Amino acid sequence: MTDNTNPAPRFMRNPHKRITITPHAKRIIVKADGIEIAATKAARLLRETGCRDVLYIPFADINFAGLEPSQTRSHCPYKGDASYWRLTGAGEPGSDIMWAYKTPYDEAQEIKEHGAFYAELVDIEER
Repeated sequence: MTDNTNPAPRFMRNPHKRITITPHAKRIIVKADGIEIAATKAARLLRETGCRDVLYIPFADINFAGLEPSQTRSHCPYKGDASYWRLTGAGEPGSDIMWAYKTPYDEAQEIKEHGAFYAELVDIEER
Protein backbone atom coordinates (compact mmCIF):
# COMPACT_ATOMS: atom_id res chain seq x y z
CA MET A 1 0.00 0.00 0.00
CA THR A 2 1.50 3.30 -1.03
CA ASP A 3 -0.69 5.79 0.85
CA ASN A 4 -0.22 4.99 4.53
CA THR A 5 -2.74 7.25 6.24
CA ASN A 6 -3.32 4.84 9.13
CA PRO A 7 -0.12 2.77 9.46
CA ALA A 8 0.30 0.11 12.15
CA PRO A 9 2.50 1.64 14.86
CA ARG A 10 4.26 -1.59 15.81
CA PHE A 11 5.95 -2.33 12.46
CA MET A 12 8.28 0.63 12.97
CA ARG A 13 9.55 -0.93 16.21
CA ASN A 14 9.57 -4.51 14.94
CA PRO A 15 10.68 -4.56 11.28
CA HIS A 16 11.07 -8.36 11.29
CA LYS A 17 7.37 -8.95 11.92
CA ARG A 18 5.49 -9.98 8.78
CA ILE A 19 1.81 -10.20 7.94
CA THR A 20 0.74 -11.54 4.56
CA ILE A 21 -2.83 -11.78 3.38
CA THR A 22 -3.64 -13.89 0.33
CA PRO A 23 -6.76 -15.31 -1.31
CA HIS A 24 -7.58 -18.83 -0.12
CA ALA A 25 -8.16 -21.29 -2.95
CA LYS A 26 -10.70 -23.57 -1.27
CA ARG A 27 -14.36 -23.17 -0.36
CA ILE A 28 -14.76 -22.68 3.39
CA ILE A 29 -17.81 -23.69 5.43
CA VAL A 30 -18.09 -22.77 9.12
CA LYS A 31 -20.57 -24.61 11.36
CA ALA A 32 -21.44 -24.15 15.02
CA ASP A 33 -23.50 -26.79 16.77
CA GLY A 34 -24.09 -28.36 13.34
CA ILE A 35 -25.57 -25.17 11.88
CA GLU A 36 -23.87 -23.45 8.97
CA ILE A 37 -22.99 -19.88 9.91
CA ALA A 38 -20.65 -19.03 7.03
CA ALA A 39 -19.76 -20.32 3.58
CA THR A 40 -17.46 -18.71 1.06
CA LYS A 41 -15.20 -19.15 -1.92
CA ALA A 42 -13.59 -15.76 -1.15
CA ALA A 43 -11.75 -16.34 2.14
CA ARG A 44 -8.45 -14.65 2.81
CA LEU A 45 -5.57 -16.40 4.57
CA LEU A 46 -3.64 -14.24 7.03
CA ARG A 47 -0.16 -15.41 7.96
CA GLU A 48 1.56 -13.59 10.80
CA THR A 49 5.05 -14.19 12.16
CA GLY A 50 4.78 -16.14 15.42
CA CYS A 51 1.04 -16.87 15.10
CA ARG A 52 -1.10 -19.60 13.58
CA ASP A 53 -2.65 -18.99 10.16
CA VAL A 54 -6.17 -17.53 10.25
CA LEU A 55 -8.90 -17.58 7.62
CA TYR A 56 -10.96 -14.41 7.24
CA ILE A 57 -14.41 -14.68 5.65
CA PRO A 58 -16.20 -11.76 3.95
CA PHE A 59 -19.06 -10.34 6.01
CA ALA A 60 -21.33 -10.91 2.99
CA ASP A 61 -20.80 -14.67 3.40
CA ILE A 62 -21.49 -14.82 7.15
CA ASN A 63 -24.98 -15.44 8.54
CA PHE A 64 -25.14 -12.71 11.17
CA ALA A 65 -28.70 -13.77 12.10
CA GLY A 66 -27.10 -16.46 14.28
CA LEU A 67 -24.56 -14.11 15.86
CA GLU A 68 -24.72 -11.16 18.20
CA PRO A 69 -22.05 -8.60 19.04
CA SER A 70 -20.44 -9.09 22.44
CA GLN A 71 -18.84 -6.48 24.67
CA THR A 72 -15.37 -7.96 24.10
CA ARG A 73 -12.77 -5.72 22.47
CA SER A 74 -9.05 -6.18 21.91
CA HIS A 75 -6.20 -4.33 20.26
CA CYS A 76 -3.46 -5.64 17.98
CA PRO A 77 -0.61 -3.20 17.32
CA TYR A 78 -0.30 -4.68 13.80
CA LYS A 79 -3.95 -5.00 12.74
CA GLY A 80 -5.93 -2.56 14.92
CA ASP A 81 -8.97 -2.81 17.20
CA ALA A 82 -11.06 -5.99 17.10
CA SER A 83 -14.74 -6.50 17.87
CA TYR A 84 -16.25 -9.89 18.75
CA TRP A 85 -19.46 -11.86 18.18
CA ARG A 86 -21.01 -14.86 19.91
CA LEU A 87 -23.77 -17.30 19.00
CA THR A 88 -27.35 -16.28 19.71
CA GLY A 89 -29.99 -18.66 20.98
CA ALA A 90 -31.72 -19.89 24.10
CA GLY A 91 -29.91 -20.08 27.39
CA GLU A 92 -26.80 -18.32 28.60
CA PRO A 93 -24.77 -16.32 26.08
CA GLY A 94 -22.00 -18.43 24.63
CA SER A 95 -18.33 -17.67 24.21
CA ASP A 96 -17.08 -15.29 21.58
CA ILE A 97 -16.61 -17.31 18.40
CA MET A 98 -15.77 -14.63 15.82
CA TRP A 99 -13.74 -11.45 15.66
CA ALA A 100 -13.17 -8.76 13.05
CA TYR A 101 -11.16 -5.60 12.51
CA LYS A 102 -13.75 -3.08 11.31
CA THR A 103 -11.16 -0.35 10.68
CA PRO A 104 -7.81 -2.15 10.42
CA TYR A 105 -4.48 -0.44 9.97
CA ASP A 106 -3.34 0.13 6.39
CA GLU A 107 -1.22 -3.04 6.33
CA ALA A 108 -4.30 -5.18 7.09
CA GLN A 109 -6.90 -3.47 4.88
CA GLU A 110 -7.51 -6.74 3.01
CA ILE A 111 -9.34 -8.15 6.05
CA LYS A 112 -11.66 -5.17 6.44
CA GLU A 113 -15.28 -6.39 6.45
CA HIS A 114 -14.08 -9.97 7.07
CA GLY A 115 -14.55 -12.12 10.17
CA ALA A 116 -12.38 -14.86 11.63
CA PHE A 117 -13.64 -17.77 13.73
CA TYR A 118 -11.99 -19.56 16.63
CA ALA A 119 -11.11 -22.93 15.11
CA GLU A 120 -11.44 -24.65 18.49
CA LEU A 121 -15.06 -23.44 18.92
CA VAL A 122 -16.48 -24.10 15.44
CA ASP A 123 -16.11 -26.69 12.70
CA ILE A 124 -14.28 -25.36 9.65
CA GLU A 125 -14.51 -27.43 6.48
CA GLU A 126 -12.37 -26.88 3.40
CA ARG A 127 -13.56 -28.24 0.06
